[in-house]
Order: sequence, then structure tokens, then C-alpha cells
Amino acid sequence: MPEGGPSRRYQVRLTFRAPLPYVFRWCTNYTTDDGQYSGEGYRRRILSRSDRKVVFEDLFDAKQGWIWIHRTVRLLPPDRWHADSVGSDRILSVDYQLSSLPGDRTRLTIDARRRPYGIGTANPPKTEWQRNVAGSWKRFRRLLEREYRRSKANHTGRC
Repeated sequence: MPEGGPSRRYQVRLTFRAPLPYVFRWCTNYTTDDGQYSGEGYRRRILSRSDRKVVFEDLFDAKQGWIWIHRTVRLLPPDRWHADSVGSDRILSVDYQLSSLPGDRTRLTIDARRRPYGIGTANPPKTEWQRNVAGSWKRFRRLLEREYRRSKANHTGRC
């Protein structure tokens, strides 16, 4: 059996009130401020960025000490991206898929496989992990939708 035990599959879905091209650009524009926006408080360092790939590291404080994550994200425009992470507490593989919905809305489906690694403990219960990830993405959604409304208002000349 691999170190840390078997992987567990998780899925989260959210809907954004913004069109798919905007959501894709916004969600894949990784920044050093993402930990602040998500409410998770990690510090991010962007190592490299191109049209098709972003590599970064996150560092945050946890009960068991500092947690470090190295993530490589493959951008698959116009509606998908894939992230592979290895860190001091887990190995994670995530597929992100966007789908257009009526009324300039977009659904994001997050499919993840997680396996404890290093100092990581057993996988969290499925409902707990999904609730935590959905909470972070709901904070991102509020910011994305606010920025989209502002950009739309500025584009039409309204204040």
C-alpha cells in the first residue's frame, strides 16, 4: 500500500453568476493573495506562469506544524484545468470543469483525489472535506461575482 493509505475521491459543485470565459480567466489567474481571499490564510509564492501552466507553492500554519504544498496547474482552455499537488501532508489531484448555464451563469465541478502523505493524517470524512472546499470557493465566488458586476458596469459606462 502507498505511504499514507488509499486515496479518496471528492466532488464539489458551485454556480457563478458570470459567463464561462470570465470565470475561467478569473479562476486560473492565481495570485499571491489567494490565501487571503479563500479565508484559509496560506501564503502563496508563484514559481512560474505561462499560457498553459502555473506552478506555485503554498505555506500555512496548522496544528501539526507548517504545511507546505507544491502545485502544478495545467490550463486547458476554454473550460478546464487540472492541478497536481504534493506536500508535507498530502498528495492531491484535482480536475476543474466549467459548464455554461442559461443567464450568463457557469457551473464549476471540482473532482479531487486526495491521499495522506508525510505528516498527513487519515483522509477527512467526505462531507467535511467537501464542506471546507465549498466554503473556500463560496468566498472566491463572492469576490468573482463582485468583480464581474464592476467590470460589466464599467464596460457599459455606468458607475
